[in-house]
Amino acid sequence: MKITFLNLLILSLATFRLTRLLVFDKITEFIRNPFFDEIKEENEDGEMEVYYLPKKTGVKKFFGELLSCYWCSSIWAAALIVALFYLSPAISVPILLILAVAGIASILELVVQYFIEK
Repeated sequence: MKITFLNLLILSLATFRLTRLLVFDKITEFIRNPFFDEIKEENEDGEMEVYYLPKKTGVKKFFGELLSCYWCSSIWAAALIVALFYLSPAISVPILLILAVAGIASILELVVQYFIEK
């Protein structure tokens, strides 16, 4: 199967969105929680700040480290997306398009927020 520029763009945007979904989004917090310890500290202004540190040992440490690293997670997300694209294009293309469109929407939202805050 030949990768066209459009395919590469869709795969890239889908990888971007899937990675953000796994690493940052609130709706997937339940996936990340078993791999992190939550540390609460009071800052100089008296506000509570929450830090998430990967577990200390074993498989939970591995996945905690992986999920705390956007770059690391994106490699695995890209591998999953490309594998799905090649192994089952009929099933994966609609899912990848949804992720890609959501990725574009995320980027556009960042741009809009940037100009609103100025």
